[in-house]
Formats: sequence, structure tokens, C-alpha cells
Amino acid sequence: MPVILAEKPSQAKAYAEAFPKGSKKEGFIIIPACSVFPNGALLTWGVGHLVELRSPAEYESSWKRWNLSQLPMIPNTFKFKPSYKTRKQFQIVRRLLQETNEIIIATDCDREGENIARSIIYHAGAGNKPTRRLWINSLEKDEVKKGFEQLHQADQYVTLYEEAQARQISDWVVGMNASRLYTLLLQKKGIQQVFSVGRVQTPTLKLIHERQKEIEEFTPEPFFEVKAQFKTDKGSYEGKTKKRYKTNEEAKNVLDKHGIASKDRGEVKEVNVSQKRVKPPKLHSLSTLQTLANKKYKYSPSKTLEIVQSLYDQPLKLVTYPRTDTQHITKNEFAYIQKNLCSYQKLTGYMFEPSSLQPKKRYVDDSKVKEHYAIIPTKKVPTETAIQKLRTDQKNIYFEIVKSVLAMFHYDYEFEETNVITDVKGLNFYSKGKVEKARGWKELFDSGVTKQKQGKQQLPELPPVHKGLQADAFIHIKKEMTKPPKPYTEGQLINMMKTCGQVIEDDEETKAVLKEAEGLGTEATRSGIIKTLIRQEYIEVKKNIVSVTKKGEILCKAVEGTLLSKPEMTAKWEMFLKKIGQGEAQKQTFISNTAAFTKKLVDSAPLEVDSLKVSAEGLPAQKRNFRKKTANGPIALCPACKKGNIVHRQSFYGCTEYKNGCRQTFNKTILGKGITPSQIKQLCEKGETRLIKGFKGKKLFDAKLVLKHNKVEFSFPSST
Repeated sequence: MPVILAEKPSQAKAYAEAFPKGSKKEGFIIIPACSVFPNGALLTWGVGHLVELRSPAEYESSWKRWNLSQLPMIPNTFKFKPSYKTRKQFQIVRRLLQETNEIIIATDCDREGENIARSIIYHAGAGNKPTRRLWINSLEKDEVKKGFEQLHQADQYVTLYEEAQARQISDWVVGMNASRLYTLLLQKKGIQQVFSVGRVQTPTLKLIHERQKEIEEFTPEPFFEVKAQFKTDKGSYEGKTKKRYKTNEEAKNVLDKHGIASKDRGEVKEVNVSQKRVKPPKLHSLSTLQTLANKKYKYSPSKTLEIVQSLYDQPLKLVTYPRTDTQHITKNEFAYIQKNLCSYQKLTGYMFEPSSLQPKKRYVDDSKVKEHYAIIPTKKVPTETAIQKLRTDQKNIYFEIVKSVLAMFHYDYEFEETNVITDVKGLNFYSKGKVEKARGWKELFDSGVTKQKQGKQQLPELPPVHKGLQADAFIHIKKEMTKPPKPYTEGQLINMMKTCGQVIEDDEETKAVLKEAEGLGTEATRSGIIKTLIRQEYIEVKKNIVSVTKKGEILCKAVEGTLLSKPEMTAKWEMFLKKIGQGEAQKQTFISNTAAFTKKLVDSAPLEVDSLKVSAEGLPAQKRNFRKKTANGPIALCPACKKGNIVHRQSFYGCTEYKNGCRQTFNKTILGKGITPSQIKQLCEKGETRLIKGFKGKKLFDAKLVLKHNKVEFSFPSST
């Protein structure tokens, strides 16, 4: 009987629900004989990657120590090993794969899913078995069953695996070498920190840093505008001249030239009214949903991905595959959406007569859909009770997705835009106004939040003026100051990464490369890259505003001028990777090019960093020696899940059961005080630490740390 290999337990459970109830064994499920599998099937799963690249020390013992003389570390052959944390499940999967006569790959339908599956299969010694591929966009029972009835030949997806493995190996080469290189070089300059460097995260950091420098180096300059308040028998309105003036005297000279007093007379010279229509927005890709959720709800991109993934996964299965870069659907999806239109309307409480029930190419275009289509609701329409059981963040994101689909059937937003020119003694004043005629699709998004934001951006409503109308004009000169660029919000980082070519003005070739590659990273990886930058303490997010830390600034200075600092390098890499996925380029060529780049970096960086002027002032003290093996050992049993162990992470202590849902973490620094492993051990095992001296509040204070409901609180001497 065939073995079905899913990516994770929740995915396997969703697949199993599409078939007659089977018997659950340790690490797999037996699917009984049915119409799809006449002889039954065995359904097993990974826990993400069961197989990973070996660490440097597992190739060469001398690579265990961080030493410049050992760089670059480039193995002749890259080798994989079962992950220590999930080795038990790997043994189960390996036995099933070795015993079966057919394998069905049923991991996520993308390059990383292909990599997970084939890495497991090849490492299990089952690479020569007949293999087919499940390719679906929804975990609903009907879609799952249909997908298994229409399995694809797995050979057509091998290039996706080659693409993903080229990415995985090259990231290892750059990350392992460049991180050690810059950490050791900066250590010589007195900077006792560990610097993680990567081919995507580092140019992303550099772009954020460049915006921050623009803001810091910006010098506000005054400018002056000539404005007027006009009063007519039809009503009042404001206007201003088109030109900005550098000085108040320059603006005053213009008024004097025309003989204009502070109170004067004007006449409406021209009135142009144009009818405007705005089509409903496109359907959501992951990045558009992340950008919207950050702007509207202040969710971080990684939180939005986590939410939409939970709506996709078992048991909810309310939305389609989330990691998509497409904003179109095919006629098949449109058919069921149209059929469920009334149900979706009732769900949101927005009942309206559709403008059309025909598919529009703006949303429905089979030629624009490659691997996945836009994020849309599934055929499964939840009951009111089911909706109430969702968390608030799940409801928010689900309704945004449903409303984006409803908007597809709604009317255009219509308004009149009026442009008025008022003449005051030969000087033209310009006014612009807007009158809404039909809310159309906008009524779907008329929440209190959006109405308030729209109100700030609305053009004023002008009175019904006409050509020749006389007006009293009250003239004044208004001083303004030029404003610096705004810092990025966390949601804007997604768009910045995707459209970073737009910030390059002088190099058309580079701009074209970035546009073709769709910027830095991929739809599925961008939120993870931002999360990594935060975790590595290169950036921080306060009130949704992103800023680069002192540590981030030092790394940006260190890589200045290298290809690691340039987004076009990453874009070219992504384009090459895509070509591998399309069968137009070779994996080994990409890896060889990466190795050559890394060797060159190792040769050139020491001289560049040596001339660098950096200071450790303002950096937090390094709390641990990165060379110590004990840094990775278990500290204590996790107090939350009672299954995993609390271990060192890069900038915090966390549970080894993270991938299985345990989110227990502890900060390594609390109010300027470093928290040691032994104190974490006390906290986990006894529920409190001994008295810790030197916390930095408004003044220094001493306290114990206590664990209540898996959260850390202070206990003060007077209360113990």
C-alpha cells in the first residue's frame, strides 16, 4: 500500500478526515480500503524538516572553533542528518518509506515543501521508489479527496526541490562563513557580540538603515505658500497658489507685484468637475494581507502569517493556502464563490445586489495562476457559533479575506472631483474638492477605524461655485517646513522588501533586476526575515515603528560596499533560483557561485573592517561566550508544556517544543540585568529565583523573579 508523506501532524489529520476513519498508530495513521485507495494507505508526517544540513564541526573537527584561519568552510559534498529533536519520528517515517512500493508526497505545495519531502525520502534511502505528488490549495475534505484522485507525477516537481536545496545550501555557506567572519573581525575591534549575517537579512537591514540615516541627516528647510480663504454667497472654500517660495519676502513680492492686499476681491475663473471611479481592490496575496493587517490592526507580518495559517490548517480549514504571491483565482474558484455569495454576505452582514455575476479579468485569470491562487475563503461557510469561537485576531483576518471576495462583486466607488481656479488680480489660486456619489465596495470596509483614517485623507467638499462668481478673498502667507521621510512601520517592511527597486534611481539595470525578482526574499520568507532581524537585535519595533539598533548600525558599517549590503545581489540570486525551479539552470552552478563569492568575501573583509571606526559604547554586554558548548544544553524542564526543555536561543531562553506549539520563553535581560541559566533553572524548578540585585528602574532595585501562570513577575523583599 502507498505511504503518504505530509509535512506536519495537523496537515496529516486534515488529510485523514477526507477518508473513512482509520486506526492511529505511533507516528502514522492506517487509512482503510476506500474508493481512492482500494488497498488502503499509510499516512505519516514530518514535523517540518526531519532532515537538516550537518554543522561545520561534523565535516571537520577543526571547524568547531571560531577561527579566521579556518575560513571559508566549504565542504566538498554537503551532507544531511536527521534532526536530533525529531529523530524518533524520522525512524518511523524511514521504516514506512523503505517498506512501501509507492510514495505520495503531500507536503506543502511550494519549493520548501518539496525540499522537506525529498530530503526525508532520499535520506531514508527510498529515492528510487515510484512517487506521485498531491497538489492542492485547500484542506477541505472535498478538495483533499479530489486532489488524491488526481495525483500528479512527482518528476515534474523535482526542479522545485533542486531550487530549494540550492537556496538551503547556499544560505548555509554564506551564513556560517560570513557570521563567523564578521563576528571575529569585529571582536578584534572590541565589539563582543555575535553577528548573524545572511544573504537576504543583511541587505534588508541595510535598506532599513539607509532610511534611518536619511531621517537622522535630514535638515528641515522653511518654505512659504500664499493661501486664501474665499467667501461667496454659495459658501466658503480655501485655495493656494501652485508655487512654493523660499522666503517670506519672495512670497510678499508676488502679492505686491499683483497689488494684492490681505483682504481683496477674487473671481471664479474656472470650474472643472470630473467623474471618478475606483474599482474594488484586488484579492489578497500574503504580502497585501500582511500590509493591511499591520496598518489596520497593528499585527506584525509574522503574526498575520501565523493567523492565516491557523485559518488554513486543521481544524478550521476556512481559507485557502496562505503563502501565495498571486492576487488572481481561476474560473473553478470563482464558480464556488459565486455559488456561496449570499452565504458570505450573511456572514459579514453586508447584503447588496451584485453589480455582475460574471468573472472579471481583474480577479479571475487562469493564465495568472501558477502554483497557487489568491487567499480566499473555502467552500466551508462557518456557522455563527463557529465564528464566535474564533479568536478576535482570527475573526479580523477571516473577515478581511471574505470581504475582499465580496468586493469583487460590488459596484465601483464613485465620486466627483472638482478643481476650481480663483483669480485675484491676475494671480491664480487653486482649490480641489471631492463629493462622494456612491460608496460602492467601500461600504464593506466601513469600520470605525477605516472611517476615521479616511476622514483625515478626504479632500474637502466645495460649495457649488460657478465661473464668474465673485468672492471675498482673505490672503495670508503660511510658513511650512520640509519634512523628513517617515520611518518604516513593520507592515511597510514587507512592501519595502518587495518593491525595493523603486528606491534605486540611478541604475536602471539594477532596478530592472529587482523588479523582475520581485525584490528581497519571497512571499513565504519575508515575515521570517523581519522576525530574524528583531531576534538578532538588529532592529527593534516600538509602537509599530522600526528602528535600527546600535548593533545593527555596526553590522551595516562593516558590510558597507560589499555585495552583502546590496539588494541587487540577493535579487540576482532569487532570479537564478527561480530558473533552477523552472528547469533552466543547475543547482550546482548556483552553489559553486556562492562558494566563489564567499571566498572573495573572506579575502576582502579583513582589510575593510580593519579601517572601520566603531565603538562598543551603547551596546548591551554580551551575556554568554558563543564558543561554549554548554550554551546549547538543556537548562530545565519546560514549566509550560512539561515535555520540552528550556535552552539557550540567540537572544532569549526558549522551549525545544516550539515547533509543536509551546511558546514558553524567558528574556535574557530584564531591566538591564542579565538573567543567568542558573536563575532560569531556579525559576522553572522552584517557581522563583533567589534575590537578584541591580534591576534598573527609575532607580536601582532588588527583587526575586517569580513564575505565575508561566509569566515572569517581580517579588520584592518587603512582600516575601
